[in-house]
Amino acid sequence: MVFFYLSSQGLIQSQQEAYLIGEASRWCERVSDGWFREPINTLSNFGFVVAGLIMFWIISNEEKSKHNLFIGVNGVTLIYASAAIYLGPGSMLMHATNTEWGGWADNLSMVMYIVIPWLYNISLMANWTIKKFLNIYLVIIVLYALLRWLYGWGLGIGFNLFGISIGLWFISEALYRFWSPSFRFISGFLGFVVMFLFGTSPMDIYNNIGEYWWTILFWLPGLVANHQPKGRRSSIWYIFGMLAYFLAFAIWTTGVPDHEYCRPDSMIQAHGIWHLLTAIATMLFFIHYRSEKLIN
Repeated sequence: MVFFYLSSQGLIQSQQEAYLIGEASRWCERVSDGWFREPINTLSNFGFVVAGLIMFWIISNEEKSKHNLFIGVNGVTLIYASAAIYLGPGSMLMHATNTEWGGWADNLSMVMYIVIPWLYNISLMANWTIKKFLNIYLVIIVLYALLRWLYGWGLGIGFNLFGISIGLWFISEALYRFWSPSFRFISGFLGFVVMFLFGTSPMDIYNNIGEYWWTILFWLPGLVANHQPKGRRSSIWYIFGMLAYFLAFAIWTTGVPDHEYCRPDSMIQAHGIWHLLTAIATMLFFIHYRSEKLIN
């Protein structure tokens, strides 16, 4: 309610970029002088809020599991559902205000979510306690929030935590499924496969190694994951989640002003579809982690 009030009074929109009103935003939708600079791109973020609330409803109506930390109310499920919800307000602040601080809140919300899956996978293979997992997670998020605020995108060292987290997630999932002493080393190379899928080839990395110095972190999961997983998950929900995400990403690429499919005044915005599909993906990944069973 506070957000809607401040927005209706014009107190949180960017005044520096008010000259863009009437023009297509960088995410295609025409910039408005109303409550939200980008109405569709703002309101479509309620998909994340709905997904997160459903997660809270599910975990609050079941008993804790001794073997699966994604069942019942505990620190892991609370962090995951909360991060899923905050993806909504975080993105809203950017699309509704068109401000630098709104962009910071949006980027922080994405990092708060994307760090959870790979860190959770590592924690299970390293035999961390829930407390240790949560403490490390909070340290990462607080440090990132501070450095991102002070130094902007790349933290002043060309480090994209959200981007590398996608690779770490894929690596840690593969390692969790196919763990072995030798695969702990091999798994790091999977990060380059992920980068290729997003349009960056190994040759691009080789020719710009100073820019991609952080690829060394692709071996982090294998370095830390020194215990064979005790459980096994159904891969189908992870595959569905990834399909939803990559479909969303493909649509996301069309939601820019210079794309032939950009329709600034349309009620159907590519970036809004991206929000809804990625909200669905968060739910599919939630189901994925809940599918874990002990290996007999």
